[in-house]
Amino acid sequence: MSWTKRIGTVAAVLLLTNVLGCVIYLLGAQHAWIIPEEAANGIHSITGEPFVWAAFVLPVWIVFLVVNLTWGITILARRRWLQGRIWLMIGFIWIVAVVIDFAHH
Repeated sequence: MSWTKRIGTVAAVLLLTNVLGCVIYLLGAQHAWIIPEEAANGIHSITGEPFVWAAFVLPVWIVFLVVNLTWGITILARRRWLQGRIWLMIGFIWIVAVVIDFAHH
């Protein structure tokens, strides 16, 4: 039995979509990361970085928050616990993406 049949096609699509969302999030967030050369020279400018970060990150977070909360409610309502494991794994993937982002600030 293939893994898509086992967990469901919708869960597989949502898993891959969330991984792509994490990549988009990191690509957008990198515009606000500290430039290593500046940090090495003691320059720590943060003038517009929070606004740049928020402009790229918040739309991605909002879309995936709504999608994943809806999916989580569906999992609970229909008691699809195998998909729930995938949902929790996606939460872990997002946490790793946030840690990677915050490590570069």
